[in-house]
Amino acid sequence: MAAEAKRLKVDDGLGRLQDFLQWCDKVGLVLSKKVCVTTEGTVADYGMVAKEDIEEGEVLFTIPRSDLLDQETTKVSALLKKEKSSLESSSGWVPLLLALLYESTSSQSHWKPYLSLWPDFKALDHPMFWSKEERDKLLKGTGVPEAVAKDLSNIQREYRDVVLPFMTRHPELWNPHTHTLELYTQLVAFIMAYSFQEPQEEEEDDDDEEQENKASSPPMMVPMADMLNHISSHNANLEFNPDSLKMVSLRAIRKGEEVFNTYGQMANWQLLHMYGFTEPYPDNNNDTADIPISCLYQAAKQDIQSDAEQQLFKERLEVLCQLMQENGAVVFGKRGCLTESELHAALKLLCMSQDEFSEFKDNEGWEEDDEDEEKISQAFSNEGLPDLKASWKRLIHEAARLTLRSYGDAEMESDRLLMEDEAARKGLSSRQWRALQVRFGQKMILHRLLELTAS
Repeated sequence: MAAEAKRLKVDDGLGRLQDFLQWCDKVGLVLSKKVCVTTEGTVADYGMVAKEDIEEGEVLFTIPRSDLLDQETTKVSALLKKEKSSLESSSGWVPLLLALLYESTSSQSHWKPYLSLWPDFKALDHPMFWSKEERDKLLKGTGVPEAVAKDLSNIQREYRDVVLPFMTRHPELWNPHTHTLELYTQLVAFIMAYSFQEPQEEEEDDDDEEQENKASSPPMMVPMADMLNHISSHNANLEFNPDSLKMVSLRAIRKGEEVFNTYGQMANWQLLHMYGFTEPYPDNNNDTADIPISCLYQAAKQDIQSDAEQQLFKERLEVLCQLMQENGAVVFGKRGCLTESELHAALKLLCMSQDEFSEFKDNEGWEEDDEDEEKISQAFSNEGLPDLKASWKRLIHEAARLTLRSYGDAEMESDRLLMEDEAARKGLSSRQWRALQVRFGQKMILHRLLELTAS
């Protein structure tokens, strides 16, 4: 099965599509004769389909960099550059958001045929547009409600403290009555769902930490590229060149087959949070489930029987909090733990005897290269989990059980019946269906973990 539709369109979307394709031809966007953008035969209302057989490595379309919509190409780019220092924010998106506020409400915008594909941006249905009650009920335990709450808080603060003062200084270009917080929030979702970021070039002498600390490229809107839908087993990829961007086939694509891009290795909860859609279970090979570190703490605490053990646990916990974020999590995928180094360190520390912990403190930690990374990775894979130490398996097992309890009233069996009952599924709203995909995928990973760590 392919991905669920990521966007909803209004009835006259076909006319807007034709206007957009004419604009593409006018600005020099070159579309291969072997593909077409259509509303038929795609998983979403719009998508790209092969009209002829396509071989691996063929260019499906090329767009000049001058037709990308970003803070450098917008009509207000000079002003954004001049006042760059006043537009800094935690997201780094304010310049593009101001450009979109201007371009989406300007009748003379160069990108009007492109932006007209989203008449008022209200078709976007990210969880940030659901009511809090709906998020909490449908997505409890998945991590999505917490991520959305953080997003909405940041958006409101950014609009109030950065965007509104800037617009007030430039009333000839922006109007707070037109460029409202509601529109700003919709455009944040638009960027989340449709923007691209240019990959950072890795330099040979940069280590992993230096790569992580490098500032990421600002987002950009790439007309045509965002018409392609996503699945994890995609068949095309966007290439960034000095003068243009190109979508290139990764394998042979047969006539009538849809062309899919990828948004990265993303779990269903991330796809729903960032893009407003999910991949049908069990198609998403990148699906994950988080076990909060707090559940590991709680599981370890259950063994405490004396004051001495309580004190030892407290001391170990203090050290562990220095090594890992208190609100962090260990992540499990379909093939095992994806954060095996963090889980390995936590289990070693939480299961130490008094003598081992004293030696650990005396040595100020573990000796370097204490254990081989490849061996650790294997140990926490699905194949290796059953052979872990009994104490480690018990902690993982109990932490997984506690995590499952955090999903609340949505029981595993009731979710399973919904997944298997086609008639019952038809009675679900699109939001209920997407939330079910997220919940069920996570629960299946956790239940598999319970089986692998059972005594």
